[in-house]
Amino acid sequence: MNSLADQLLVLCLLINFAVLGTSRLAFSVRCVAVQGVLLGTLPALVHPFSWHVSFIVVSIILVKGGLIPVLIIRAIKKAEIEREFSPFIGYIPSLVLGALFTSLAFIFAARLPLAPEHEGLLIVPAAAATLMSGFLVLMGRRKAISQVLGYLLMENGIFLFGLLLADAMPVMVEAGALLDLLVGIFVMGIVINHISREFSSIDTSRLSALRED
Repeated sequence: MNSLADQLLVLCLLINFAVLGTSRLAFSVRCVAVQGVLLGTLPALVHPFSWHVSFIVVSIILVKGGLIPVLIIRAIKKAEIEREFSPFIGYIPSLVLGALFTSLAFIFAARLPLAPEHEGLLIVPAAAATLMSGFLVLMGRRKAISQVLGYLLMENGIFLFGLLLADAMPVMVEAGALLDLLVGIFVMGIVINHISREFSSIDTSRLSALRED
């Protein structure tokens, strides 16, 4: 099971690079959706079966792999955009920084004291790398939708850290986290819709040019 979990975590790391290196928004959303499904299956691989773990698996797959990507795809279609042009941080520099952050994540994870059952797994380095990749997307992209994807990557990294505590966390904690995530996505969707309607663009850098009369 541990080897399969590590393989899924490697795929999650590769998905980080796919998001960092592409300008196509729909492709990025699908990548994040696939990552959500992979993350949803991990609790069943690293923890013994329980109804608690089953709830986490089903809810994460449905929300991260289905509901949230559908909402973002709808926002993309309404905003009538396909690509992220002229990001603050170019795609090649983003990939280089992503590789650097991933290397630092492995160095950081090697220095942490872990429980015996978690030693040897890639959960901690994958979590830290995903968190930093999401932050890089959030800060390096202009479009509000791209920044939403960065937020989702960061949340995926936080979720991976939470896997280490899945046995100790009550069901309501996961439910509350998912609710917060959904609320955040809905609010961002509303903001994106209003920005697109009022300014015919969802380039957040243009908001700095607003002046009060």
